[in-house]
Amino acid sequence: MIETEIKGVSLQFKTNDNVFSPSAVDIGTLSMLSQVEFKSTDKVLDLGCGYGIVGILAGKLIGAENVTLCDISDDAICLSKINADRNNIENLKIVKSNGLENITDNDFTLILSNPPYHVDFSVPKHFIEVGFKKLTIGGKMVMVTKRKDWYKNKLTSIFGGVQITEINGYYVFIAEKRSSRIPQKAKISNHLSKKLQRKQRK
Repeated sequence: MIETEIKGVSLQFKTNDNVFSPSAVDIGTLSMLSQVEFKSTDKVLDLGCGYGIVGILAGKLIGAENVTLCDISDDAICLSKINADRNNIENLKIVKSNGLENITDNDFTLILSNPPYHVDFSVPKHFIEVGFKKLTIGGKMVMVTKRKDWYKNKLTSIFGGVQITEINGYYVFIAEKRSSRIPQKAKISNHLSKKLQRKQRK
């Protein structure tokens, strides 16, 4: 059991060893949350929710009806539901989903994610490329990682730019969707990057 306070909200979380950071709230997640202000007009997606920290906090601050949580893990989904009840939040939308596959809404104003580090980049690539489509114009994708260059390049290639804050040994990335299409310069840059990668493999 974890008891904590984030943004002035007292929270309790049941965890187990099958989910990320089971003994304490991850410093990366806290670093990301320190850079985010939830507004009553926001519609939030907690992408890769784990046991529900980000989504449950958002639900407490702006209302459960404005928040969706998703994860591929059965344990994460089960614990998020338990923790929503434990923190007195009703009707929080919690979806089992491989990335964004089962997320049908396309009008989020905030997508927050602490993506898995110890995998290849296929997971965050999916998060970023599909996440762009799930945001409304002016919506923001917020990610936290310990790696900088790949995320900086990928977010810039899709969103046209990214703000990066280094905090507590982590990088917090905030990218804003400014048009419904990926910027043309970014497409060209992405294409050239892929060509370069292919050449390097030969």
